[in-house]
Amino acid sequence: MLAEEIQESFYHQGFVSTKTTTEHLVQMCFLLDDSGKVQLVNQKTCTILSKLHGNILQSPFGDLLTESSRAVWQRKWKMLQKKNFYDMTLPLEFRTNEHLVIPNRCHITVVKSKDDGCRSILVTVFHTTLEKTFGKERDRSAIQESTKGKDTKKQRPERPKVKLSYDDIRKIRKGRDMIMNNLQMDLPNLTDLAHQLGTNEFKLKYGFRELYGTTVFKYLVRERLRKAATLVQYTKLNFKTIAEMVGFKSVPHFSKAFKERYEYAPKIFRERAQKGQL
Repeated sequence: MLAEEIQESFYHQGFVSTKTTTEHLVQMCFLLDDSGKVQLVNQKTCTILSKLHGNILQSPFGDLLTESSRAVWQRKWKMLQKKNFYDMTLPLEFRTNEHLVIPNRCHITVVKSKDDGCRSILVTVFHTTLEKTFGKERDRSAIQESTKGKDTKKQRPERPKVKLSYDDIRKIRKGRDMIMNNLQMDLPNLTDLAHQLGTNEFKLKYGFRELYGTTVFKYLVRERLRKAATLVQYTKLNFKTIAEMVGFKSVPHFSKAFKERYEYAPKIFRERAQKGQL
């Protein structure tokens, strides 16, 4: 009861305050059929769970959960199958591709079609934050706060100093792990990626430079090419397959980026590697 009262007070503050706003972000969303298999899933889910879109579709929803949460889900599922129109909230623990555990409160909605009588279940995970502003506007306010009281005309503009907490560093490292485990996938825009990690775009950019010495996009390209070099050198896969495995849309684009990074085109790189000339 106390937790519910505190939550309600946060929501109320978000509606009446002119300085703060409660921001509700959809992190994960699943549409299940009457057998409990995933029919639709949003892109953020694939990033958070480090799983391919095709590996989630048509799989039982329970397979995405930890063993303890799977048992809870199976018990609730028997009850949900008897409902035609129902809403509930259920705490569940998801398991990533690296066996990391992500606890979340899931909002579950059951609806039944009047036309064919088929039942659909929507499982949604929200992330709620209390922020002063949104998106780029919030990032600009962070910069303005760091330069307040300074004469910007007399001083050279400096990169704003941001103090990264242990939690900030953990989130940025989690983002790096997502990139490493999904090199073949398109990178979501940085605002969406930051929201998935529970931070903002400004901290994500700043923190990535501080921890890894480069931008998020450059880091992604570097790791794609590093993996590609390993596949070119130690496998017999054709270059089109390798390009697709590391997220390049075409072989010419892949070859150009590879040559800029390693001085040789993939074909010559493989030949020199076989002769021990690298």
